[in-house]
Amino acid sequence: MSTWKSGEGIMALGITCPDLVMKNVIPVIMAGVLGIYGLIVSIIIAGKIQMPDLETGACRYSQFTGYAHLCAGLCVGLASLASGISLGIASDAGVRANAAQSSMNANWKKMGFSASGDGAAGGKQEGGDSLYIAGLLVQVFASNVGLYALILALIASQSEYVCDV
Repeated sequence: MSTWKSGEGIMALGITCPDLVMKNVIPVIMAGVLGIYGLIVSIIIAGKIQMPDLETGACRYSQFTGYAHLCAGLCVGLASLASGISLGIASDAGVRANAAQSSMNANWKKMGFSASGDGAAGGKQEGGDSLYIAGLLVQVFASNVGLYALILALIASQSEYVCDV
């Protein structure tokens, strides 16, 4: 979801301001990191699953451990889904706003105003990166939910109870 929404905004940006496309690829990378969180948890869980004893058929993998691993997987999966949706929406809006600001600055320069504040506008204007940095901060905070879920999932995946027969 996040890659889709981010990519949609980046493609819209590419039409109006092709020089800003590479600068705004960061949300797509952040979306990929959310998927890696799930991969990390699944590798840890897969390493802890135990086969039943071949001689006796007794299973040492208890229900408690199974539910703890289910909890870990659901925790990182659902939180990464929510984080990905919020990251995608925030990055789409941020990229489009960055494109609009860049187009607006270009139009102001054509009319003879300068973005530095010493032109005919008379007021002090901020640089073109202020909106980009604000949008990037929102995206970082949106992706932090997935990181917090990874930490909780790692803690939950360490819980186990071994059945002794």
